[in-house]
Amino acid sequence: MLAALGFSMVAVFMYLIMSKKLSALVAIMLVPIVFGILGGFLTELGPMMQEGVESIASTAIMILFAILYFGIMIDSGLFDPLIAKILKIVKGDPLKIVLGTAVLSMTVALDGDGTTTYIITVSALLPLYKRLGMNRLILATVAMLSMGVMNMTPWGGASAMAMASLGLDASELFIPMIPVMGIGLVWVLTAAFLLGRKERKRLGVIELDSAHQSAENTGLAATTLNADYKRPKLVWFNLLLTIVLMASLIIDFMSLTILFMIAFGIALLVNYPDLKDQQERLAAHSKNALAVVSIVIAAGIFTGIMSGTKMIDAMAITLVSIIPDSFGPFLPVIVAFLSAPFTFFMSNNAFYFGVLPIIAQAAEAYGISAVEIGRASLLGQPVHVLSPLVAAAHLLIGLVGTEFGDLQRFAVKWALGTTTVMTVAAVLFGIISI
Repeated sequence: MLAALGFSMVAVFMYLIMSKKLSALVAIMLVPIVFGILGGFLTELGPMMQEGVESIASTAIMILFAILYFGIMIDSGLFDPLIAKILKIVKGDPLKIVLGTAVLSMTVALDGDGTTTYIITVSALLPLYKRLGMNRLILATVAMLSMGVMNMTPWGGASAMAMASLGLDASELFIPMIPVMGIGLVWVLTAAFLLGRKERKRLGVIELDSAHQSAENTGLAATTLNADYKRPKLVWFNLLLTIVLMASLIIDFMSLTILFMIAFGIALLVNYPDLKDQQERLAAHSKNALAVVSIVIAAGIFTGIMSGTKMIDAMAITLVSIIPDSFGPFLPVIVAFLSAPFTFFMSNNAFYFGVLPIIAQAAEAYGISAVEIGRASLLGQPVHVLSPLVAAAHLLIGLVGTEFGDLQRFAVKWALGTTTVMTVAAVLFGIISI
């Protein structure tokens, strides 16, 4: 009963947002409440939702200050030199721009955090897409594909959860996966090439003379057009501050939330010491921040009810039980493909701590080690990053200025392609058995 209720809830939720019957913000709050009531949990919903919102609060705060921090960097003109350099290299060629998007997003995604990857990539390249009239869904898709592969690093959320739930260490889980990730990145570049070639065919190559290759002259600067807010003399300071912030994220010696709060405070004070300027910059970015943070907090209701009612547990048990015994020897490959929809409809927490241990235990009967199941479970991450339950995905939607359903329809085939290519590579390299 709970499993049927859970699957029905997810189906209704996805239908409503993909068909644009409801906004994601409204659907993610009201749909689980309705199904919670239908399931007879009326008197228990309050504590469930409260727990869910509290669990997501730190993430919401982090995203709030991340948006504000990079908003200050954009206003000050930090990315202007980078934009000018990229424009000089690509020379108005959509194909080169999309390939540049892939390379940049892969590089930034090394820290394993989708929020910073999306903010930096979009902030740096969205002006180019706008200037040339390119499809912004391509920008979002390529960034997501890169993030889907790089999220498999040991400091990424998925790998950390897999290691914790199965009692594995990074050396046995991750190191054998490096060549598979390499193949995944090659696929991302291939997808970028195909998408870029299509855009080049549609738009052609826009020839820009040397005078127009300046970001300032073409309006391509990833910053406000009001020169009063630019701080060209502080570019090196802002760059150093951002590098220190990124390094701190990778080292992970302090909470991500606290790091962004501190960095934002320093950036605001140094770039805009005047109180009036500070207030104006905060007001300028409050709309975008509110739109993103509100839906992240609202997602706490969804996850709180899913977990509190035990719908997630029932769904996991049901899904695992439908795998026939004859499929046992093929569990690693099955897990690789099932991890895509599992982590799309569930949070990584629910999958890696709820479903994965059950599958790993079942696999032992067929002589399949837990480490193989753990590796296989990571291969669905390119699809997971498209999930409306991923906070960073909503941030990307807000930055690019598109609808969730539009992005999902455009990107899903490329994401499934990434999972398929990496799964085939994992089998060929002997990382998972068949």
